[in-house]
Amino acid sequence: MNSSRSEYEQLFYNDGYQLGKEAAKNEYNEEDLFRAMEQLYLAIDQLIDSLAVMAQKQDQPIHCKKGCNYCCHQAVFANSYELHYLGNFVQKHFDSAGIRQIKAKAATKNQTTSKLDEQSVLNFKSPCPLLKDGTCSVYAARPMACRIYLSTNVGSCIEFYQNPTNEENYPALLEFPLMAGRMMNEGFIAALKEADIEIAEFRLEEGLLHLFQSE
Repeated sequence: MNSSRSEYEQLFYNDGYQLGKEAAKNEYNEEDLFRAMEQLYLAIDQLIDSLAVMAQKQDQPIHCKKGCNYCCHQAVFANSYELHYLGNFVQKHFDSAGIRQIKAKAATKNQTTSKLDEQSVLNFKSPCPLLKDGTCSVYAARPMACRIYLSTNVGSCIEFYQNPTNEENYPALLEFPLMAGRMMNEGFIAALKEADIEIAEFRLEEGLLHLFQSE
């Protein structure tokens, strides 16, 4: 066990690591990867469902709901395997016109974010290229970063959306799912790297352009 990690962190890391081993066991073929990704996302979604029930009982309900999309205007980062899974979902559920529309939105956003420094990217507000009619068009395949972003105070999200440089405010996020998702991804990545599989992280709009460059 890594002594720098807490017991909970190590548990989630181990879960991600085992799933990463499953993804890489047969030379990282698509079928194994997608099966492992489905299990990874199912595990974090079930955890979040349990936390939501607990939060409700403790009179601290999660404010996130369909149609609330303040967080869908800020920076999202995704690993290459998440983008692979996401791209497969889009190819199955969108026609060529829909894919071109996503690519156009991604290109527009990337024109700005590609020129910004790290802090400016985090503060920049612009609709996610996958946002459609106020909701996520790829909800079932959304990256880990989107799944674990759970707020208990929508007012703090609105303030961050309207005034991202306000250092006295930050969305009132639940820390436990943030930790769990981060550690599961770290374990998954570690297993892939052990199998000599290169993993990269992208801004979502940048990754989408790579996915659909031929469209």
